[in-house]
Amino acid sequence: MPEATAHSIAPLGITRDRLATFVIWSAALLVTGLFLWLISDILLGGITRLSWAFLTEPPFDAGRSGGIGPIIVSTGLILLVAIAASVPPALGTAILLAEFSRRESLFGRSVRLSLDVLAGVPSIVFGLFGNAFFCIYLGLGFSILSGGLTLACMVLPILIRTAEEGLRSAPDDYRLAAAALGLSRSAALMHLLLPTAMPALIAGLMLGIGRAMAETAALIFTSGYVDRMPDSLWDSGRALSVHIYDLTMNVAGGDANARAAALVLVVLLLLVNGAAMTLADRWRNARIVTA
Repeated sequence: MPEATAHSIAPLGITRDRLATFVIWSAALLVTGLFLWLISDILLGGITRLSWAFLTEPPFDAGRSGGIGPIIVSTGLILLVAIAASVPPALGTAILLAEFSRRESLFGRSVRLSLDVLAGVPSIVFGLFGNAFFCIYLGLGFSILSGGLTLACMVLPILIRTAEEGLRSAPDDYRLAAAALGLSRSAALMHLLLPTAMPALIAGLMLGIGRAMAETAALIFTSGYVDRMPDSLWDSGRALSVHIYDLTMNVAGGDANARAAALVLVVLLLLVNGAAMTLADRWRNARIVTA
């Protein structure tokens, strides 16, 4: 009887394994297919418009002609402000939560709950907050600085949570070995924990950059619509996402340039992510060689 039971269970287990494999492969193929369909649609609609003049010239006729030179510069400046303003406090908060507070403590649970709530807040709410606080209360007006600081508030929850989980994933043996060797906590962080958590840090950074570069609603209320070349961070600047939205929704005959700008946005996102991963690998390898 036990033999019969074992023989009946074996085919059932094989069937479940095959079903799970089929579901996983189907989901992967579906996601890949959607991505390829999206990229092909953007390529077919926008690649004919791409040229050096399109990448360097300012837009004319409400964006129907001309290029996106000032818009690329504004997007880059907004992104730099967002990263510079969000990475230091995000890393510091993650270190505090992972290394200097217990997971079950009231303080840690309160901060994590706040971060989870912030991560789910719609971008339009961040835009209204940025307009009220940065543009009006601080007197920054519609500017690249206001847009970048608003995006920094948006990406903070993502950066903090991924950095914290990356630090917590480091084995406790590293901390015990550092303490046994007489290393300070700061030395253990710099030489052991941060290099170990680097993949999670880079993943969080890429997610934050992706959300910041693709954001539209928050920037409409903070950085503005102006499509001229900015002279400083206090000037208004139109981001690529806002430009794409404006050409698609408000400008008749702007679909072709909108698709070309969308293609540029995707390429820039891939380049930024690739550069971040390359720098992280080099930094980690240099740490390993030094150690």
